Amino acid sequence: MSRKLLFALLIVTLFLAACGPSVTATPAPAATQPPATEQPTATLPPTAAPITLTDGLGRTVTLASPAQRVVSLAASLTEILFTVGAGDQVVGRDEYSDYPEAAKNVTSIGSTYQTLNTELILSLHPDLVVAAGLNSPEQIKALEDLEVTVYMFTNPTDFEGMYEHLHIMGQLTGHEGEAADLVESLQKRVDAVVQKAAGAETPKVFYEIDGTDPAKPWTSGPNTFMDAMISMAGGINIGGVLADPWAQISLEEIVLQDPDFIILGDTAYGVTIESVGQRSGWGELTAVKNGAIFAFDDNLASRPGPRLVDGLEALVGILHPELVPVP
Repeated sequence: MSRKLLFALLIVTLFLAACGPSVTATPAPAATQPPATEQPTATLPPTAAPITLTDGLGRTVTLASPAQRVVSLAASLTEILFTVGAGDQVVGRDEYSDYPEAAKNVTSIGSTYQTLNTELILSLHPDLVVAAGLNSPEQIKALEDLEVTVYMFTNPTDFEGMYEHLHIMGQLTGHEGEAADLVESLQKRVDAVVQKAAGAETPKVFYEIDGTDPAKPWTSGPNTFMDAMISMAGGINIGGVLADPWAQISLEEIVLQDPDFIILGDTAYGVTIESVGQRSGWGELTAVKNGAIFAFDDNLASRPGPRLVDGLEALVGILHPELVPVP
């Protein structure tokens, strides 16, 4: 074949290649077309899966997607929301939610110990209200009757229960990763305290919740976080002999057990360290004579949230300062 003929064929081939799609293309046979269901879908926007959980009342609670407008009816739950990274999603909180500082800027719906301000709650347009054991079933039903979605958390009785609450709140608000990281961090801190306190002497501890009546002050009994925390921090809670979780203990029982430490959870209400020794019958206690009386933020024991670990670390610092490294 001559060079001229080859050149002519090359020109024709290039021309057909440039124009071919609009001129010569023919539809592929039907058998070679992929079914519609096999078309790629990776470029489509993802659809959030519904969240379905069983709450503390045994009710099935379903959210179409993670809640973006949350009202909290308990201070502990408000703390959890902020700690798992959902603080910006909190649009309402109860009057006692004062931590973290940013929580104070959130609209207060009033005290949950009284009738809920349902009108105000509705005006906040929440897609989720979280409640705790301090909220009555009647309060929850009143909100449900208004077609408000409510998830009720039971009061946890141990650290594992508190960790579970963090995981659940992470699911409800779309912060599962942050919640998991938080739980892992808290567990490591708790384990460190328990390991330090293992084998240490176990002093007797009296924890005061309310000393309005010095002859019968209120204290933490068995099955409370303070009872567990004192034990984990290397102490013995003298209130552990009582029948109820929160109960009054007689001065006679306190004198009989003669605590090595007195820890005051009621200093926020006017009780002072100095005033304890001035109480009738208290002056001969070992803790008073040795000056082993300490103030304590009761929120670190009474609010079942992440700050329980802060409370545990504070306790081991009181009972066993020799175990805590000096900064």
